[in-house]
Amino acid sequence: MVCSMVKKGLLGAALGAGTLFLVFGTSAPSYVKTAFNRMRQSAKDSIDPRFEIDRARNEISSLQPAFNQNKETLARAEVAAERLQKEIGEVQASLTQQKSTIEALAAQLRSGDYRLTAYASGSADVVKARLENRLDQYKATEAVLSEKQELLKAKQQMITAAHDKLDSLRTQRSMLLTRLAKIEARLQSIEASQEDSEFNFDSSALARAKEAVAGLEEKLDVMSHRIAIDQKYGDIEGSKAACADPARDVLKEVETKFGPAPASKTGNKSL
Repeated sequence: MVCSMVKKGLLGAALGAGTLFLVFGTSAPSYVKTAFNRMRQSAKDSIDPRFEIDRARNEISSLQPAFNQNKETLARAEVAAERLQKEIGEVQASLTQQKSTIEALAAQLRSGDYRLTAYASGSADVVKARLENRLDQYKATEAVLSEKQELLKAKQQMITAAHDKLDSLRTQRSMLLTRLAKIEARLQSIEASQEDSEFNFDSSALARAKEAVAGLEEKLDVMSHRIAIDQKYGDIEGSKAACADPARDVLKEVETKFGPAPASKTGNKSL
């Protein structure tokens, strides 16, 4: 049963498409598209402006949840940036301490004082190994600091952009509400004017009438040009003789253009 209905529907669609092609030829899709666009525009024009005002107001109200969500995200980003800033301070303090240790070990190695502590002594190799280890650790900590600073910079840029977007969204929302209030006031003024008037002109009907007349004028122009072209060229075999204009003095035009014809000595020649 369902398959039969589907087949009938497809057959009807195919027949409809075939009919449109027979009537309009290759322009059928253009006609269908134009008809659809016109119906859609007509449907939009028939919607009550007050309904559209309510719809716009609802769309503006729908900005609030996104606004609140972005505020929450921004707050979390700011907390993360503050923690990262604290971590950077700790890393910088660690680097300062490591630098002091490195400088002390380097001074020991230069002076030949290899005491590791006040009660223990080592050798040049031991002090040198400790210095190398501390220096490598310092460089690794510097790399970590650089990464954290770059990350903080990116977070701060994102936070600044988020503040700008929130400010912009709030400003645009206020502007939209102001524009909507003006539209509503203007609509009330128009409705009041319509109530005072006894006349109600359908501008869309006038536009359609103008379009229909223009279409007829164009069609008649095409028919006129087609007749003139048929008279000039005939069919594809060129069998249709050209028709002379009885009201035209072509010989006089030739004499005016090229001067009087010379007297003929042998009489008229056949053309």
